[in-house]
Amino acid sequence: MNTNQDSNFRNLQICERVKKVAAFSNLNEADCTHLLDPGSLDSSLANYMIENVIGTFQLPLGVALNFLINGKEYLIPMVLEEASVVAAASNAAKMARAAEGFLTDYSGDTMIAQIQCCNLENPHFARHAILRHKDEIIECANEKDPVLIGLGGGVRDVEVRVVESQVGRMVVTHLLVDTMDAMGANTVNTMAEAVAPLIENITGGTVKLRILSNLADRRLARASAIFRKDTIGGEAVVDGILSAHAFASADPYRAATSNKGVMNGVDPIIVATGNDWRAVEAGVHAYCARNGRYTTLTQWEKTKDGDLVGSIELPMPVGLVGGATKTNPLAGVCLKILKVESAAELAQVIAAVGLAQNFAALRALATEGIQSGHMKLHARNIAAAAGVPENQIDRVVKEMISSKSITMEKAKELVDSLL
Repeated sequence: MNTNQDSNFRNLQICERVKKVAAFSNLNEADCTHLLDPGSLDSSLANYMIENVIGTFQLPLGVALNFLINGKEYLIPMVLEEASVVAAASNAAKMARAAEGFLTDYSGDTMIAQIQCCNLENPHFARHAILRHKDEIIECANEKDPVLIGLGGGVRDVEVRVVESQVGRMVVTHLLVDTMDAMGANTVNTMAEAVAPLIENITGGTVKLRILSNLADRRLARASAIFRKDTIGGEAVVDGILSAHAFASADPYRAATSNKGVMNGVDPIIVATGNDWRAVEAGVHAYCARNGRYTTLTQWEKTKDGDLVGSIELPMPVGLVGGATKTNPLAGVCLKILKVESAAELAQVIAAVGLAQNFAALRALATEGIQSGHMKLHARNIAAAAGVPENQIDRVVKEMISSKSITMEKAKELVDSLL
């Protein structure tokens, strides 16, 4: 498999799919074993990852095809339980290739550590005092991670804010930390702890919280793509997508659902690579409301030629080192499948997939409706849950869709009629 385009991929047996992925991503025999072995994360290893372990829990791992991002082909590992997402992403990526695929960029690997200082009589005076000692604060923080400093990372700057709250004014210091290829939670938390006594000495106040912020708005991934009108169904489809986008931009109830579609593409890669999907979700939704009103992550416009152009910008605090990215063997395999060389590259790939997933959902809404394609795949889940033999699933699915009755009872009825 020397390309990520394969129209017959879904019809292959799982072992054949693994062979093709292995050829594309240079996986070794051990990597393939992890993919094919349902017990890749054994209980003894899981026991070191979280507390009170009683077992492990599995979700399907698939790959989205056709992605061309900044001129490079990617296979996208996705871990999730929802039908139609992998297929929709692959189809959207195929349509984007008619132009030039996805173009992306990244603002940098800066995370924010927050130190909250209270009980200050003159908070604005305290803010200036902290800023006067900025170099001393940076030096104190950087002493806590000489390895990161040696690699070129560390605290880049200090910002200080006076925050009005229910318990009075507080001074909040931000350490802006370049965490490089790590997500960086442990690093920035350690640095915040280290400078807390120094800030108390400078201000005479009392430091309370010292912890990272999951609103990683200094770590933004951006992606854009052109979808040719003739490729996606004509200018009427373009206008339908623009109308759906306008709805999401104006209404938070719709925006929440539109953004869920984006996260259908984002979260599965976060999970697959062993990153913190809860942190990403929290940061993304906070970013959507940064201007005081919750709105959509994506922007959709029409070019002078009538084509559709989409763009996305979202905080993406992900890493290639630390945490489950190294502990979970399947996370390592998924990173090899992606063939990314930095956290910055991973973040940009994720942004592109989020944009693709949003396009796929909006196009479905603007044409046959979201349920049409989704229910076809949902019918396969129902058939499998009903105990339909594998060699009869396609036939039962076809009958359920034809009868417009996609239920467990209907699947069992059809199984009985086939026996």
